[in-house]
Amino acid sequence: MSDFERIQFYYQKGWATDSQLRQYVTYKAITPEQYKVITDQDF
Repeated sequence: MSDFERIQFYYQKGWATDSQLRQYVTYKAITPEQYKVITDQDF
């Protein structure tokens, strides 16, 4: 399972918030484009 898949799973389960996903982008675990795919919001 990739970081993207794991983070997306956590978000869908409610185990990760939007602000946590923004941190993942700053740490380069996911890209801004992947953030948008997961949250339907622009980074």
